[in-house]
Amino acid sequence: MSKDSILVINCGSSSLKFSVINPKTEEESINGLAERLGSSEASITWKVNGEKNTQQLGQAAHDAAIEALVGLLRDQNLMDRIEAIGHRVVHGGEKFTASTLITDEVLKGIEDCCHLAPLHNPAHLKGIRAAMKFFPGLPQSAVFDTAFHQTMPAESYLYAVPHSLYREHGLRRYGMHGTSYRFVSKAAADMLGLDYENSAILVAHLGNGASACAVKNGKSVDTTMGLTPLEGLVMGTRSGDIDPNVFSFLNKQCGYSLDEITEILNKKSGMLGLSELDNDCRAIEEAAAKGNERAQLTLDVFCNVLAKKLAGFAAEMGRIDALVFTGGIGENSSTIRKNVLNRLSIFGFEMDEAVNQEMFRGKNGVITKEGSPVAIVVATNEELMIARDTHGLVS
Repeated sequence: MSKDSILVINCGSSSLKFSVINPKTEEESINGLAERLGSSEASITWKVNGEKNTQQLGQAAHDAAIEALVGLLRDQNLMDRIEAIGHRVVHGGEKFTASTLITDEVLKGIEDCCHLAPLHNPAHLKGIRAAMKFFPGLPQSAVFDTAFHQTMPAESYLYAVPHSLYREHGLRRYGMHGTSYRFVSKAAADMLGLDYENSAILVAHLGNGASACAVKNGKSVDTTMGLTPLEGLVMGTRSGDIDPNVFSFLNKQCGYSLDEITEILNKKSGMLGLSELDNDCRAIEEAAAKGNERAQLTLDVFCNVLAKKLAGFAAEMGRIDALVFTGGIGENSSTIRKNVLNRLSIFGFEMDEAVNQEMFRGKNGVITKEGSPVAIVVATNEELMIARDTHGLVS
């Protein structure tokens, strides 16, 4: 059996997503999720040929989850097809500007970036080390969320703080979702017949974590997330942009500690905090449709912040060849897309209402009328991008 597939792993603090993808045919043989790792309810769920299965893992941590994955791949006769493993890594700092094969030096580089992504990079390292243990001899790659944004000019990534903080501690804007932006912006250019090397594309990656990016001539020139994923847009539970003095205010007025305020802004704010209902956009849209004014206000705040960011990026690029919606909300919420485009009417967007309503669940297509500036929905596929990068590296 030929080695024609890549095992893609995305490891979180208590979860491990995986899929096996042929980067040439784009065929996905299996995908799944090991979750609640480290607890007594750890389990692994996978889907093959549309059939879903679940296996309990006891008190498994990441090592045991990878070991269970090995057994699963053997049962599905997939082990001999895997040529390499590709790992999603959130933060590569300034050290990593592209995907790379993992060596001891690369592992050290990922460790060195842990202070920039303390919730993500340590978990990625657990997954990488477990995979190296149970898949000895297989090449492994790291594909960084931040790498695509390393083309941002200094005027976009620097904060107006003492420059020594950047020089000595790396305090700057890095951005996230880069793998998605790279995939989606190129796919949109191909679908629209644009010259990717001479294009100006706005992309809104909207999900529980949300950000936007200005992609000019195939390169990121600005994005909304910063040093961490907290900066930028309103998200499911994250506040997005906020006055930095909120930390001092909440400490003095409420007695909250630094850790407590960080917890509030990351896990209790955003749509959840505003609506006091849910962090899931679908639930908030349902409540708004039933007349819940707070839910509607939450959606309006979300869309207003996004529209302002997109308008600013348009000014940076000088023109808009296409505005792309992607991510769970971007691909499925006709309500959010309509709200945002209405707020960007100064650019001349005219929505095709019927097409916008039909665009969901992985569908791709233009949602604006002929003659209007183009807004398009493109389903992202970060796993395929990781598989392509990994195959290219080992080839």
